[in-house]
Parts: sequence; structure tokens; C-alpha cells
Amino acid sequence: MITRKSQAEIAKMRSAGRIVAEVLALIEESLEPGISTADLDRLAERHIRSAKGTPSFLGYLGGRRYDATHPNAYPASTCISLDHEIVHGIPGNRELKAGQIVSVDVGVIYDGWHGDGARTFICGGLDAGSPVARRLVETTRLSLMAGIAAATAGHRIGDISAAVEDIAKEGGYGIIRQYVGHGIGTSMHEDPQVPNFRSRSPGVELAPGHCLAIEPMLVVGSEETDVLDDNWTVVTRDRSLAAHFEHTIAVTPTGPEILTTV
Repeated sequence: MITRKSQAEIAKMRSAGRIVAEVLALIEESLEPGISTADLDRLAERHIRSAKGTPSFLGYLGGRRYDATHPNAYPASTCISLDHEIVHGIPGNRELKAGQIVSVDVGVIYDGWHGDGARTFICGGLDAGSPVARRLVETTRLSLMAGIAAATAGHRIGDISAAVEDIAKEGGYGIIRQYVGHGIGTSMHEDPQVPNFRSRSPGVELAPGHCLAIEPMLVVGSEETDVLDDNWTVVTRDRSLAAHFEHTIAVTPTGPEILTTV
């Protein structure tokens, strides 16, 4: 069921989203060659808990299910995916190198409400990356912003999808199709799904109070993917570079509001 959130409920999601944005800013500041992905995850969890939030990925099994003791539960507070890893990369002892693509996905629960956001960085700053990496990262960011701009009352989910796809295709990039955006609220994943590509259905009509996580994932090469043996990390099958951006937004009478911002 697709729900519309009240102003009071959106205010709680705005608080969750602010923590997400603070974590992503903290990670950007800390993203230097030699730091490990586990170090970044610890920084993130420390900040989330100090802000009275809960990491929404830690112990996640899917749907509304959490069980940190389950062998298949997600074991970290963030997803950190490198280079050809698209999403759901598990933080560990890998140390980052200058020029490496680093996609960071952060989820936070605050007072029962979720915020979800992601950014792709280049370790050492944009200038450290190759022209191919820089262009991929910037185009993925622009595709997200185009999708957000289309998320207005009276438009449909398909308008968001088309806006993202147009930017991706203009840049010559593949679009990951197995993983899409979603509704969000008291659960991290709610209806409706928000594809990053056109489909046969135009989708639901947007109205004030709809809250969505829009998250394009673009690749330089093939759109085919694999999941690694850890049962979480999604990679490009041809090992080409990938990037991922995400914001949680609320549809309002005057246009989309980005909730995952400081």
C-alpha cells in the first residue's frame, strides 16, 4: 500500500535524513588514501548513534525483518562499494587508494522513521580520479537530480524514471535494472518501486505526502550484474565502473523537498 505522510511525519523523516547527510559529509571529509572501509563504517555508526539515530542497515534481512544474530543479516551500518561494486558492499579491512570510486549508502532510523541516501566519491578528490570515473560520477549525480525535479504532484512515477533514463542514455551509460528506488517511511522499503528506466506502466500519480528514495545506479559497461559469495555485494559482471546516488524526498504542494540534506 502506498501511504501519504503528514507534515509531522515528514518532519521526523527530515530529522532522519539530516543524520544521513551529516554522515555522508563526515565520510567525504575522511576519505583519504589508506583509510579502510571499516574505519569509515565505524565513523558513520558513531555519528548516527550520537545523533540518537539507529543504523537501518545493521542486522537487516530484507522487508521489515531484522535479526543481527542471523547468519545472512547485513553486518555493518553502511554499504561501501568500490569501483565495479554497484551496491551493498560490506565494509572491511580494505584500504582505499587514490582515484578509487567509493559509493557509500547510509540509512538511519530516527523516532521510528527512515532516511536513506547515497553518494559516490573519488578517493583523494575528483581530481584524483580518471576522466572516465569523474564523468560517470557526475552524470549519475545529474540523473538523480533530474529524477528529483520530476517528482512533482500530478506527475507519475514513470516521469521520474524517464528523467533519470534520459540523462543516463545521453551520457552513454548503462542503467542497473535489478535494483530500483522505493517508497520510504516507517519501513526502509515501501511501495511504490521507482525504476530508473521507462517501463510499460506509467506508475502511480504523485501527490503531496508521498515520500520516495530515488537512487540511480549507472555503469560504464554492461548492465549485467553478479552477487558475490558474501550474498550482499552486487558487482558489474564485466567489472566495469559503477556509481550510485540517492536522496530521500517528499512530494509537497510546491515541489519535491530533499530530506537527506543538512
